[in-house]
Amino acid sequence: MPGAARRADAVPPGSGAVRRRTPQPKPGRGRVPVPDGLPAPAELAPLARRMLADAVRIARWAGELGEVDKRGELLPDDARAAGRALAMTVGAAAKAWGQALLVGLVELRDGGAGPGWRLNAWEHDDEAVIRGWSALFDAWTLLAPVPPSAMRGVFALLAGQAVDQAPQLLSFLHLVDGPVPDGELLELLRRGLDERRHGAATGGPTLSPVPHAASAMSAVRGTCLTPQVDTPTAAADAAAVLDWMLDGLAAVGALERRDEAAELSPLGHWAVRAKLEEICTVAQTAAGHIEQSALELLSACADYTPGPARAEYRAWVAARPVDRAVAELLDAARGEDALVRGLAFEALRVAGGTAEQAVRAAVEEAVLRPYALLWLAEQSDEGVVSPADVLGAQDAAWLWVDTAAAVLDHGDTALLVPHVEGAAAGEPVRLFNRARQSGHPRAASVLTAVSGVHPDPAVARAARRSAFSVHKGGAGQ
Repeated sequence: MPGAARRADAVPPGSGAVRRRTPQPKPGRGRVPVPDGLPAPAELAPLARRMLADAVRIARWAGELGEVDKRGELLPDDARAAGRALAMTVGAAAKAWGQALLVGLVELRDGGAGPGWRLNAWEHDDEAVIRGWSALFDAWTLLAPVPPSAMRGVFALLAGQAVDQAPQLLSFLHLVDGPVPDGELLELLRRGLDERRHGAATGGPTLSPVPHAASAMSAVRGTCLTPQVDTPTAAADAAAVLDWMLDGLAAVGALERRDEAAELSPLGHWAVRAKLEEICTVAQTAAGHIEQSALELLSACADYTPGPARAEYRAWVAARPVDRAVAELLDAARGEDALVRGLAFEALRVAGGTAEQAVRAAVEEAVLRPYALLWLAEQSDEGVVSPADVLGAQDAAWLWVDTAAAVLDHGDTALLVPHVEGAAAGEPVRLFNRARQSGHPRAASVLTAVSGVHPDPAVARAARRSAFSVHKGGAGQ
């Protein structure tokens, strides 16, 4: 039985849970938050009591134990005695004891164990029950089934990374509020693992042949100079890790699995919403942007690395109705700042499938069309490798100009050189002609800037001619 020696309010390493270091509450102190639209503790506590009935029974049976092993587990003789007295198998008794420790029904002291304060409050203090269950929820990784030996190599590489994606999966389940097919969760997990890998890479994503919607930030920071060759997480490996995660969350009563789908339980909905509100509380500090407009959020996150930016996006989206959040992000994307536009679609990834209808409608708007097409392709199961798989020549050229405009406005103009090389495929004149014909209002200024920084005189002349042609036709600025 893993982790029995941990205190009930401890956070397992790598759990991905958001926890503050606060003293363990005493009976009657503090209040359990009741998120809007969710049941109160009086309605949730009976669910937790039923789930933890065996943990309560073994805690009361044990009373004061003079000795437990160094990990806090019952000694073999005590485990057998508990099984006989409570009509449990030895394994069930060990599991119940581990839950009792995690919840705070029993506490370790002086080499032994005794009743915790929460055991005495269990029948009459609903808030104490919910707080106890919340500690179990935080420790779900300790109760997840140990994978078969044949799979442990996969887990050594992926499990810790996958646990970091658990809040995203849980938030998605909370937003959907219904059964979600395992396949959809698998795609979300794989995407998160791939994002993590790309974010940790030193080279960053390539701009060839046309920058991805998310590459505006990379271009501005100069992290797109080296093409990145990477292998996505294998579907079978990610599926094995997802099963382990969902089984662990089901083991603590946070979700239910049936018919190859998962759905949050009422306790799971409460826990996720409480965690999101905790994140939002943190986000309301001087460094947070939870109460700001979408434009202010995105402008601030332009200075963040991808991980902290996504945390801000999640908190911001969670703090308002999702349809309103999506509408505000799309409205910000319609503005003149190309970098904000790219970041808006990054933020829309947090909303996931709930944003699909609005993004699909945005395909009809010229300023949003390339970003929207790429976003929709990411949400599908079509295995998109590059933007060229999705965008036609005109959309690709428009996006190249838009991303170059982000570099021009927010980055070092010298970064336009690799921006050209990454998309030109050895044919810069063709790239410039397409940019000239794209209809983008920044085409002339981008081409003029390229002509001023490109070290190859022939390429610089070609950019200058295209810029002049835009001006002559009255299409540029």
